[in-house]
Amino acid sequence: MKLIVGLGNPGAKYARNRHNIGFMALDRIASDHGFGPWKGKHQGSISEGRFGSARAVLLKPETFMNLSGQSVQAAMRFYKLEPADVVVLHDEIDLAPAKVKCKTGGGHAGHNGLRSIHAHIGPDYDRVRLGVGHPGHKDAVPGFVLRDFPKADEVWLDDVLRGISDGAADLAGGDTSKFLNAVAMRVNPPRSGTGAKGPKPAPKPATSAKPDETSAAEPEKSPMQKLMERFK
Repeated sequence: MKLIVGLGNPGAKYARNRHNIGFMALDRIASDHGFGPWKGKHQGSISEGRFGSARAVLLKPETFMNLSGQSVQAAMRFYKLEPADVVVLHDEIDLAPAKVKCKTGGGHAGHNGLRSIHAHIGPDYDRVRLGVGHPGHKDAVPGFVLRDFPKADEVWLDDVLRGISDGAADLAGGDTSKFLNAVAMRVNPPRSGTGAKGPKPAPKPATSAKPDETSAAEPEKSPMQKLMERFK
């Protein structure tokens, strides 16, 4: 069983903040995959369901971001899980908007939610880093992540959330390559051809015509013309 955690802050005030992209991702997964209703447990909200035969629990800690580890630890104890069974989805300012990367272990890079989880369960859990961009200066980071996504970001944000939902079963199954491919197919879908014609072939380099070749500029000569040229 997997415990899939989305990080954010509770309440309508924060619902569309960049910091809440983890909550948004779990809401999309729960809706698309028919998970159960959200219930208040383990200092957070949980939704239980399955990806095929594999059981999973979605958790949105409601302790506020900097105490997220309390909720994660409580859920792990209840379900008797290890850090390797936990996947955390969180905003990442060090990635460009719409970029998604996966990571296991390592530091928390100053992210308050991850810092708290590290303190409660250690670093050996999986993370999905959801790029939201950087404001340009570290002093501007708190205000940046606690502001709503602008309307200009809505298209790529929806694509990312749909891609996460598409690949959720692979993420729960530990296949991060397939998961990331599902996200990429939403964010950068392959272009389909338009019209009946194929691509225009590259022009052939100009060459001197051989005696038995014809060219578009010079029509083939008749047998009589060829015979007369032989006696010139």
